[in-house]
Amino acid sequence: MPDSKTPTTELTSQYMAQVANDLDRNAKEQDRIGAEIDALQEQLRALQHDNTVLTNMRNALGATGTAAQRAPKSAGTPAVARQKATPQHSAAKGTQAKKTATAQGSEAARKPAAKKTAAVAKSAATKAAQPTLVELIRRHLADQNEPRSAAEIATALGEAHPDRGIKTTVVRTTVEGLVAKSHAQRTKQGHSVYYTTTDTQSPTPPAATPADEQPEA
Repeated sequence: MPDSKTPTTELTSQYMAQVANDLDRNAKEQDRIGAEIDALQEQLRALQHDNTVLTNMRNALGATGTAAQRAPKSAGTPAVARQKATPQHSAAKGTQAKKTATAQGSEAARKPAAKKTAAVAKSAATKAAQPTLVELIRRHLADQNEPRSAAEIATALGEAHPDRGIKTTVVRTTVEGLVAKSHAQRTKQGHSVYYTTTDTQSPTPPAATPADEQPEA
């Protein structure tokens, strides 16, 4: 009887090991896909932001162009002999004066609206001029004297730009994209991964610490 149980026990152990490996791969795949989703959401937000800026600029340019149009100057009336104004002539003058005042009021009302729209477009254009996450990462790595992990990069950029909500997963995906394009280099120290710019020669990875980085998927 003990001999018949031994193969069954070994088979069970093999199945358990296989299931454990499959679970580990599944968890890593979930982490990878989650990071890609965060990166795509960041790109989507950037595109939506650019769309808003361009739309505001288009509206501002259209409103400014309309306000810039001036009413044509009335042709000068040649000097004529003075005539005694009739009641009908006086009424015509009053109507013309009202029309002129209305036109001037409309133009005066359009000018503040055009200025306000132009100010909004200028503000939006200023926001659009902010560097992208890729540019921030490349600048940060270029300023470093030694390799940096994705967590260190995210922490530094988060402190420098607290309004952008920079996440470690998005930074990791973005810097891996730079590595794929040969714009950055990747080195490993144990289970930790560090990055440098391609301009850095012979980087020396720092000693790995448990909080620096998670194992690469």
